[in-house]
Amino acid sequence: MAQRASTGRSGRVGPCRMLNLVRGRHVLRRPFGTAMPPGPATTGRRWLELLGGSPRWRSARAAAAGPRVLVATNLGGFQQGTVLESLLAVALTLRAAQVEFLLCDADLPACQLTKVAKISPRRVARVGTRPLCGTCVASGREAYAPLGLKVRHLGDQLAADDRRALHARVLSADLGSETDVEALAVAGVPVREHAWAGALRYYGRGDLAGERYGDAILRHYLEAAMLTALSTRRLLDKEQYDVVVFHHGIYVPQGIIGDICRDMGVRVVNSNPAYRKQTWIFSHGDTYHKTMIAEPNQRWLERGWTTTQDRELETYLASRRSGVGDWIHFNKEPVEASAAVLKNTGLQPGKPIIGLLSNVVWDAQLHYGANAFPDMLAWVMHTIRWFQARPGLQLLIRVHPAEVTGLVPSRQPLLSEIRSAFPTLPPNVAVIPPESKVSTYAAMDLCDTVLIYNTKAGIELAAAGIPVVVAGEAWIRGKGFSTDVTTVRGYEDVLSSFPRNSRMSAAEVELARRYAYHFFFRRMIPLPLIVSPAQFQFDLEVQDLAQLEPGSTPGLDIICDGILSNSPFEFSSGELRGEDLAS
Repeated sequence: MAQRASTGRSGRVGPCRMLNLVRGRHVLRRPFGTAMPPGPATTGRRWLELLGGSPRWRSARAAAAGPRVLVATNLGGFQQGTVLESLLAVALTLRAAQVEFLLCDADLPACQLTKVAKISPRRVARVGTRPLCGTCVASGREAYAPLGLKVRHLGDQLAADDRRALHARVLSADLGSETDVEALAVAGVPVREHAWAGALRYYGRGDLAGERYGDAILRHYLEAAMLTALSTRRLLDKEQYDVVVFHHGIYVPQGIIGDICRDMGVRVVNSNPAYRKQTWIFSHGDTYHKTMIAEPNQRWLERGWTTTQDRELETYLASRRSGVGDWIHFNKEPVEASAAVLKNTGLQPGKPIIGLLSNVVWDAQLHYGANAFPDMLAWVMHTIRWFQARPGLQLLIRVHPAEVTGLVPSRQPLLSEIRSAFPTLPPNVAVIPPESKVSTYAAMDLCDTVLIYNTKAGIELAAAGIPVVVAGEAWIRGKGFSTDVTTVRGYEDVLSSFPRNSRMSAAEVELARRYAYHFFFRRMIPLPLIVSPAQFQFDLEVQDLAQLEPGSTPGLDIICDGILSNSPFEFSSGELRGEDLAS
């Protein structure tokens, strides 16, 4: 097991001891706000400056006797997680919660942080991802030590015999057997889904076909998932937490922790950075990938709708075309001219055009029910074959720009898959590649209807009055303003109705806009205390501990209330201003 910093029997590290924990050097105090590259060490230093010697912080820790909260960051080197979750830990402590952290201490042979660009498949197959663990463990220690809160570790609940037994089970399993893989469970909780999603994320692929070391790497993720499940179950058996809070809610180890919590009846809160600048999306019970699908329509249908909200939404949707209002966007400086779109694709303006928006092949490969197709690739290929036999219609496929600009670039490009299946594309089918500067919005503006699998862009297109057909498990499914299919035959019946040559009805557009407002403005909670100096980088913007006190930051109050009392994670600037929201 990796050696840890000495914390004493309580597992707590006092702020003053951080002086010897930041890479073994004395930490020099400096004026708050001095620029420095963001990272876990940066986060720790900011907290040391803010909390070190603070009587309010000492009294808050001493007086904390409220709900027990486990902040299960696990991945100490995951900078996005340590920034947000250290902020939440401090804010929750100021609200009398008893907060503890859970971190991995190099006990997992694979995890969400590992990417093929960081460590080669050959090396991972041989030794797992542990060569990266030292930096991750040190980063978590540096980020959280100044808070002086209790830190637990996954390895605390595991013995050498546990590791040997689980390793042997995974090694002997036949990964080609569904029965064998499903049997890789701990206390009845299967681990296959998140282990599989983790392996695909590592490779940046939608499957492991042709990957020489794919089998060995999947076994590492399965073993890591089982170790996580066993450790989490034992911890929750010993300690009675009211709620467990952690980022993502999918992959390894996060998704497994969620499964164990739900199986044991422990409340779960998951988070992820949202699209709008300085906003986050929180969800009760499971990852937002799933809760947004299951969310009752009454959550947004029963709310009022005003011209003020409509204008606010329109302004934001217009900004989405360039990404100026977002801290996560994938197509910078897009070409908006429709003429340029037609020129680049070779499509004929006189014939109907049907759009198709893809997702990144590997992203969030989770199990969903009621899908017409087994996966996105099957859907795309089936659609191309259908259009191939119907030259009177044109299909315009826009490959997601995140294939090349995302945090994990795809190693299974959709265009390569299409070329493999169709060496010569049908003349009525055009593809805009992911690196193209053509605006996705400008391209879809040309279309009679747009086909999606589960991209979030369906929300925006419907709000603009463009008909959307849902073939996968998108968030707009079942909301009353999209055409949803659940079978291949049903999908073909919808395609046979093209071209429609009409936009959505006024009632459908209003529904779409009301849901878009709910999604972009209520569910995305502003948290101005965190900034993003660059895409996928985050840093604290806290000048005074008072900013974290109840009543100081509305978005933070909503988040903390949701964690502590299970209230909805919803924000509305109009409602907080007391604006009349009656329809």
